[in-house]
Amino acid sequence: MSDITVRAVQAEDFAQWRVLYRGYADFYAVEQTEEAAATVWAWVTDPGHEVSALVAENAAGRLVGLAHYRPFSRPLSATVGCFLDDLFVAPEHRGSGAADELLGALRGLAAERGWSVVRWITADDNHRARSKYDQVATRTMWVTYDMAPGV
Repeated sequence: MSDITVRAVQAEDFAQWRVLYRGYADFYAVEQTEEAAATVWAWVTDPGHEVSALVAENAAGRLVGLAHYRPFSRPLSATVGCFLDDLFVAPEHRGSGAADELLGALRGLAAERGWSVVRWITADDNHRARSKYDQVATRTMWVTYDMAPGV
């Protein structure tokens, strides 16, 4: 049994959340300014914003993982789904059950809120995470594209 507890992020979690979120950005080699991190923190601590956050906490009270998620409309099925934007477990806590607990909590939230799916993307070369995801979800056939705004 895991000693990990998943809960909603709280205002007093900022310092520990920031360490985790910096680790997430570093993992994907994304430069993340303090201003950008402050914006995301403002989002996840604002009950009126669409983006929310869960954190995984160990028995010692340390945050070991995070998940940022939001609802999204699915016009073709006329339903609302949950999009998992970010999932990260500190390297020294991988294998602790934190990822399972975070994903399980999202599955539970989706059921409570009547969301039709929990969906996310990951890097093709993120083999460890993909191995976990293959255990708990179905890989889809969809290919993702990004288009820059403008003319």
